[in-house]
Amino acid sequence: MTDYDDTNRGALFKNTKKESDRHPDYRGSVNAGGKDYWLSAWLKTSQRGTTYMSLALTEKESVHEEGVAKAREAVGGQDSSGFNEEDGDDIPF
Repeated sequence: MTDYDDTNRGALFKNTKKESDRHPDYRGSVNAGGKDYWLSAWLKTSQRGTTYMSLALTEKESVHEEGVAKAREAVGGQDSSGFNEEDGDDIPF
């Protein structure tokens, strides 16, 4: 297999799960400067009638960290094992 350097490259795919106008028309990922990002694109029309894409980048690592924080908040400060973070390494039995 050949080594492939995907630095400063990416791809967009049609969003087949779009349910509202706020959802992007295209989704994908891109590597820019050695960092990985999620890439979202919306098809828009300018005032002059020209079709263009509006883009948004979100760092993949920040999305992961936000998801972990929301999950912890949803379970009341517990980690994924179900034990409270304040309990430390103690086994509850």
